[in-house]
This record gives sequence, structure tokens and C-alpha cells, in this order.
Amino acid sequence: MTENKSMHDDIERELFTKEELAGIVSRMGREISWDYRGKNLLLVSVLKGSVVFMADLMRAITVPAGIDFMVVSSYGSGVKSSGVVKIVLDLNIPLEDYDLLVVEDILDSGKTLHYLMEVLKARNPKSIRICTLFDKPDRREAEVYPDYVGARIPDAFIVGYGLDYGEKYRNLPYVGVLKPQVYE
Repeated sequence: MTENKSMHDDIERELFTKEELAGIVSRMGREISWDYRGKNLLLVSVLKGSVVFMADLMRAITVPAGIDFMVVSSYGSGVKSSGVVKIVLDLNIPLEDYDLLVVEDILDSGKTLHYLMEVLKARNPKSIRICTLFDKPDRREAEVYPDYVGARIPDAFIVGYGLDYGEKYRNLPYVGVLKPQVYE
């Protein structure tokens, strides 16, 4: 019989508690609500990592907003971007009448988001901005600048609150640093 190991055992340290995340999302919701007064806001969630953040963020926004989803892949199950970007699931609506806010879980190298922004800009939305829960500016390889940032984080491999490693750990209610021996 195998020992039943908890996913919490793979976490080196907690970076953001459930309560800290709630505070970050609340602040971001207020900022976005203020900036998008009187606009036709469409939140575009980049799945899968941003699903938990998106669900909380859209409830923290107090102005009318539509939502849609995209799946864009460049990671596979690794820890570094492959640089090859693929749209797995695209939006279903024309964007000309919308003020887009692309909602991401983490902005790392920026390669995927840079590609995605070019694709979305070509569809002529009224405006387009970026909202990311976490920003790792030290790892940036592409010219991408977020308009809304939950927190800037160090160059560590984090999981939880939607972020994963090999499709695991997304369901952690906090964000933690994954122990290196898990992914090395």
C-alpha cells in the first residue's frame, strides 16, 4: 500500500495566503472598476491558469463586464516557455465594440502574451490592456507591460490558486513555492 502524500508536502513555503490573495483581488477589482466606468468591458481569461483569479476578479469588479475565454499554450508540462505559441481555444465574438482586458495568472517571459496581444490587436477592439495577478519582470524576454499587477514576485516556481505544475496544485487555496526536487 502506498503512502497518501499531501500536495502541501511539495510546497517549500507559502508566498501568498488565501487572505492576502483576496486583498490583492479586491484592490485590483476597485482599480479596474474605476478605470472602466462607462466602457464596454470584456474580460478575456487565458485558461487554465487564470480561472481561479478570473472568477474572483470578475466578482470584485462593480461595472458591467462580459467574459470570454482563450486557451493559449507554450509550456506543455515543463517549467520554461518553449517559445512556440498555439491558440488551442479562441474567442467566439467579434471584438470591435469592446474594451478588452486580458486576464492572466502570471506574466513571466512574456512570449505567449506578446503573441496573444498581437492577435487580439489585429481584431480591432476599442482598447486592450493587460491584467496579471503575478509579474516576474526579471524573466521578461518580450516587450510586454501589464496595466494591472497584483504583485511582483521573485524568480521562483510558484503553484496554487490556479497555477500548476504538470496540471497539479491548481486547487491549493494559497500560492506557494514548489520544492525544486518536484520539478528537477
